[in-house]
Amino acid sequence: MFHPLPVFIGLRYLRGRSGDRFSRFVSYISTAGITIGVLSLVTVLSVMNGFEAQLKGRILGVLPQAVITHSSGTIASDQAPPAFLGDYPTSQPPVPIVRSEAVVQSHQGLAAVMMLGIEPESNDPIRHRMVSGSVNQLKAGDYRVLLGHTLARELDVQVGDKIRLMVTSASQYTPLGRIPSQRMFTIAGLYSTGSDIDSSLVVTHISDAAKLMRFKPGEASGWRLFFQDPFVVSRLSQNELPESWHWSDWREQRGELFQAVKMEKNMMGLMLGLIIGVAAFNIISALIMVVMEKQAEVAILKTQGMSDRQVLAIFMVQGASSGAIGAVVGGVLGVLMAQNLNALLDAMGVALFSFGGQLPIMINPNQIIIVVVGAVLLSLAATLFPSYRASSVKPAEALRYE
Repeated sequence: MFHPLPVFIGLRYLRGRSGDRFSRFVSYISTAGITIGVLSLVTVLSVMNGFEAQLKGRILGVLPQAVITHSSGTIASDQAPPAFLGDYPTSQPPVPIVRSEAVVQSHQGLAAVMMLGIEPESNDPIRHRMVSGSVNQLKAGDYRVLLGHTLARELDVQVGDKIRLMVTSASQYTPLGRIPSQRMFTIAGLYSTGSDIDSSLVVTHISDAAKLMRFKPGEASGWRLFFQDPFVVSRLSQNELPESWHWSDWREQRGELFQAVKMEKNMMGLMLGLIIGVAAFNIISALIMVVMEKQAEVAILKTQGMSDRQVLAIFMVQGASSGAIGAVVGGVLGVLMAQNLNALLDAMGVALFSFGGQLPIMINPNQIIIVVVGAVLLSLAATLFPSYRASSVKPAEALRYE
């Protein structure tokens, strides 16, 4: 005989008898509900993970993830980075950067932008986003600039045209009033990230940006840090810096966007988790009916020496097995659906993007394990009350009218 005995009897009860059609139907519906809930949750979380990763790559891959600045306002860019920067887990060595809010003007109008001055020889992420021109065309003294394709369309300019770049923070007083630092720049190339960065970021050579900011030769705004995961800045920002040094990161500009994405993902997880909860607690009604039907059998088992704990285990095994089967099947189907979601949408003729794009999918194995295990534990919790009712059956009362 299969041991332990409660597991053997619990699995036998799970299959049911031909006469227990209604209770078996309720049990199957509960299992199907958990399967659909886990499937939906895994699929939706995979899509949300994909959107988050896409935003992370397109926006945080181009913007400075973290910048270490000095209280004086400038650093010596021609010197080696401070030794304490080596304590940060950067993906590449720190590089000097010049950044400032600016205004760009063309014959069509004005636009407020963020100006970045970079070293063209460094492995700057903007290099991999170019659609025309090249980062190497940025040369000191030539006053060339890279624009996002969206900003270029708004300003009605193209490669080779000239624009005026003005920095109000470096303005000076003249007999005519306060005049911002400004200069004509030639558009050397266009980039595309597929995000709003394309309309708000202007990139130029670090020395040209420094001259526009009226810095002395060899000065820059700060040291730019690169990380494999931009989200580590929330933890690294807690580190103490030497006196007169300050930390700033991407959260100052894009923190609200990613907080909104995170909140949306959590709310979607909560809503679909409630579906799993409703299906799991359907197990209660199914088990209560089973307990009522099998009171006589439970009484006989008790008269043969089975303890209350073993009876409790029988019905917990029965209910938890339904939840475990539904969770595992739902997890497997959810992974398969997430992997083939774009193909399924194409087969059904559903076009979510007018320009032919696809849903970004990113399957997180740890997340799937948490969902499946959580569904199983929720199912197990739903079995406690009916199982306790079964274990408290009194054999004399149950068999009185048998």
